[in-house]
Amino acid sequence: MGRGPISEHQDSGELLRRVRRGSVEALGELYRAHADSVYTLALRLTGSRADAEDVLHDVFLGLARAAASYHEHGRFAAWLGRIAARAALMRMRARRRKRESPLEEAGSAAVTHGADPVDRIALEQALARLPAPLRVVFVLKEIEGYSHEEIGGMLGITAANSAQRLSRAWKQLRREMTR
Repeated sequence: MGRGPISEHQDSGELLRRVRRGSVEALGELYRAHADSVYTLALRLTGSRADAEDVLHDVFLGLARAAASYHEHGRFAAWLGRIAARAALMRMRARRRKRESPLEEAGSAAVTHGADPVDRIALEQALARLPAPLRVVFVLKEIEGYSHEEIGGMLGITAANSAQRLSRAWKQLRREMTR
């Protein structure tokens, strides 16, 4: 039933072509292969398990429609990550418009997998305390590996503004971690 990790360029592209033609099975395979990374990214950006689950649902529910914009230039996982980041950002904006804020959830996805659990928890908590604009840039750059140009495109800001937000995020995290 469950295949191992799918080959990034060949299988994801073929599965996406099948999704475009309406294959529910192909959508299921893409979900099994990529749901964890989409959920983790959404959780890091939104700070809320409920919002991360909604983002995961939204991304895969709209994947057939979004598939038309994927032209197999670059990694499928990076393209899917950009879709997930946009969905998370839209959810955060909607929450802000409603003036809601998620409860901070201890134990969210760890930023660094190999670090001491106490350090990881402290870092996650410090990251959750960052203002959303700083946290989003930090997660997209330092955890997800996007360039400042890509982040700027996602957020509608300049690459220089993205770099400035990252610098501010690092300063605030250092202050938080040394308390």
